[in-house]
Amino acid sequence: MPEKPLPRRVVSLQPSITVTLRDLGLLDRLAACTKYCVDICPEVRQTGCTIVEDSWSAKAEQILAAKPDLVIASVPYQLESLAEIIKAGAPCLCLSPKSLADVYQDILTIARVMGAEEPGASEQRALTLVERMQNEIEAVRRKTSSAEKPLVYCEEWGKPLILSQHWVAELVEAAGGRFYGEPGKHTTEEEVAAAGSDVIVAAWCGAGDRVPLEKIIARRGWEQTKAAKNGRVYCINDEFLNTPASTLLQGLHALAAAVHPEMFAMPPGLRQITGKNACAPQDLKTRAEAAHASRPAVTGAGE
Repeated sequence: MPEKPLPRRVVSLQPSITVTLRDLGLLDRLAACTKYCVDICPEVRQTGCTIVEDSWSAKAEQILAAKPDLVIASVPYQLESLAEIIKAGAPCLCLSPKSLADVYQDILTIARVMGAEEPGASEQRALTLVERMQNEIEAVRRKTSSAEKPLVYCEEWGKPLILSQHWVAELVEAAGGRFYGEPGKHTTEEEVAAAGSDVIVAAWCGAGDRVPLEKIIARRGWEQTKAAKNGRVYCINDEFLNTPASTLLQGLHALAAAVHPEMFAMPPGLRQITGKNACAPQDLKTRAEAAHASRPAVTGAGE
């Protein structure tokens, strides 16, 4: 039986797919991707690939024009866009991760479907990548294991308010926080205000780093919330939390610095609210260290 040919012209309909192809060394097989892929993975400019709509607003004629032998899509979808992807008629791999475990599995699945000239090489690169992600997340988890666990409100959309996805909740916990609410669900301004979150994080889908922190706190009447009064309101680059790929590691470090500024330096991609209630990073560190020092000693505590 002849071997199945490797996909040579791949259409990527989400940045998470393009980032994973880059990590696996497979960008040379990219025939088309979205404008958001270019923003997050500028290396694709060197491939000469065409630009198409993403899996939220996919168009069959754009996909067909790229002459793909494989289309790879991922969340988010609309029913209409799924119909367009199917209408294109090309073989399609549609992913729908919810947890970090799903993200790891999707990376391995992409590697297996794409294959490599050398049998098993692509899958081995994927296994190495997944192991690196797991190790980095566990290292942060160990470092924060004995610290206080601030309550963290994290939203992926601002109107209506939608909580970040389950994999973000896992990252918040690894960063030493407690995730407010049920991941991916709607909430209200009143519910968030009443929860008394210690930290507020906004990472709006498609907004990059452009969430207007000062405006949303004022507009929602959150000036007297614990997080706002202490200047613990942050924007994290959209792609660091909403792209289920290796970029989540950058989101992890941004979350860790927001949740535990006494332990982690402020990395690129994390922006803090400015204005009368804002604290300088050093002030936050001093406050957090003072709070930590006031806690009773715990026998056998870790780092």
